[in-house]
Amino acid sequence: MTPLREIAHARSGDKGSGANVGVIAYTPAGYELLRRLLTPAVVETYFKPMGVGVVRRYEMANLGALNFILPGVLGGASGRSLRIDAQGKALGQALLELELDVSADELKRCAGSGG
Repeated sequence: MTPLREIAHARSGDKGSGANVGVIAYTPAGYELLRRLLTPAVVETYFKPMGVGVVRRYEMANLGALNFILPGVLGGASGRSLRIDAQGKALGQALLELELDVSADELKRCAGSGG
């Protein structure tokens, strides 16, 4: 198993009571791997303990990125939420800990310079 951080970096922020997380692959091969493995269902399951709703995914091939919309994950808008990270800035970092089933050969093609 390989943590997502070996294949991509991420940015996140609040959108009302929800958040969005952008996952940007280090390489074109990494983007194709993410398109296959990082499905909305996988992300939804990962954030389910935080009360996320139905996750939507948007593909941005020209950027080698996927954008995920996480409705309800902040437990209310940032001014009302009791969560420590009411703006969702840490959700991208949290998602980078997700473990994916990636072979050693795939990882060589997909990893960033540090991987």
